Amino acid sequence: MELNNLTAISPVDGRYRRQVAFLDAYFSEFALIKYRVITEIEYFLFLADKRFFKLNAKAKQQLRDVAANFSLENAQRIKDIEAVTNHDVKAVEYFLKEQLETAGVNDATEWIHFGLTSQDINNTSIPLSWKNCMEQEYLPAIVNLRQSLQQLAVEWKNVPMLARTHGQPASPTRLGKEVMVFVERLNNQVELFSYIPYAAKFGGATGNFNAHHIAFPKKDWVALGNEFVDNILGLQRMQFTTQIEHYDNLAAHLDAIKRINNILIDLCRDIWTYVSMDYFKQKVKKGEVGSSAMPHKVNPIDFENAEGNLGIANSLLEHLSGKLPISRLQRDLTDSTVLRNLGMPVAHTIIALTSITKGLGKLVLNEAKLKEDLENNWAVVAEAIQTVLRRENYPKPYEALKELTRGKASITKADIHTFIGTLKVSAEVKKELKAITPHNYTGVSAAF
Repeated sequence: MELNNLTAISPVDGRYRRQVAFLDAYFSEFALIKYRVITEIEYFLFLADKRFFKLNAKAKQQLRDVAANFSLENAQRIKDIEAVTNHDVKAVEYFLKEQLETAGVNDATEWIHFGLTSQDINNTSIPLSWKNCMEQEYLPAIVNLRQSLQQLAVEWKNVPMLARTHGQPASPTRLGKEVMVFVERLNNQVELFSYIPYAAKFGGATGNFNAHHIAFPKKDWVALGNEFVDNILGLQRMQFTTQIEHYDNLAAHLDAIKRINNILIDLCRDIWTYVSMDYFKQKVKKGEVGSSAMPHKVNPIDFENAEGNLGIANSLLEHLSGKLPISRLQRDLTDSTVLRNLGMPVAHTIIALTSITKGLGKLVLNEAKLKEDLENNWAVVAEAIQTVLRRENYPKPYEALKELTRGKASITKADIHTFIGTLKVSAEVKKELKAITPHNYTGVSAAF
């Protein structure tokens, strides 16, 4: 581990750095500066294309090259300028003016950041980086995990398993179907996530294009703003804003991730419990230690690690989604520092997804244990027997089965078959009832 990782305050930048290093392309200080530069350049070129000023093809290409090849050295130059201006977005403006002057374009420099306030840049840059991360990293990771779960569901499709409602033996199910529960839940939440627009604010100091309109009153600045944000940046411009975007849609994204994380916590706890019940063994990696004191142990650490990271992520997601939509009057500064932590819950979530995937890959089905539990719980066929008896209009079948099974320490196959033998029903119905076992009383589900 590198020294800076050993001295990092946050485990995201320390212990887990290798797992989430790719997120610095979206959430680091460098990334924020880069996306600001991209947005400023796109806006400048948009104004040139709309003939507010003339710009030759060479200058346009030079600016596009700055955006495409933006470097750490460029970012450091902006930070050096910020040390003087004490304003991060103004530093980007001055940097781009330097680039224009270097390119020999001296008569168009004041069109950089024309009519804008800082939040026109922040509230387009951050949604753009957020959108790119969601579409290129987060959603693919969720879809890949969902696919892994679906493959396991198919593999375990016909494996009967004792269900446990309230932690007690209940009507048997199938392991594959239980995994499909999580597949469907993830499907539903990813679909809901996809409906939420990536919203942006772009409209001047207080959202009314004041400066734009006073300079060019005959221009339709609302239409121009919509065209720039929607068509050039690929975001959705909110039509009525204060100085900042209201963050309602971002909050909806954060809440959607939190719901998905809750589903994954549920999954981790279920798998952890199945491991503790010996339904799953875990593959052993040579050289690994499960316990510093107990050599025999193979702990379900991947699911525990995931649960812990999902919990941290959800705490941050809840604060972000609750805080960001609230801002005093036309704007206070509290959103600025909070937004700088936007990558933290994503990082903890990605760490968790990696752990879950790793944990699933270690699972080895212990089918013998599942069969043993079913065989030791014949009481669960009581529901089946009393339901068939209801069909036959047998008097008080539920009460009869309750008397036989409720609270008893053990009900065996022999107990059930002896009970069936006492029933005043046809031999055909008795044969039907005796054919029911904990192993085949698993019902039906939708195809998968």
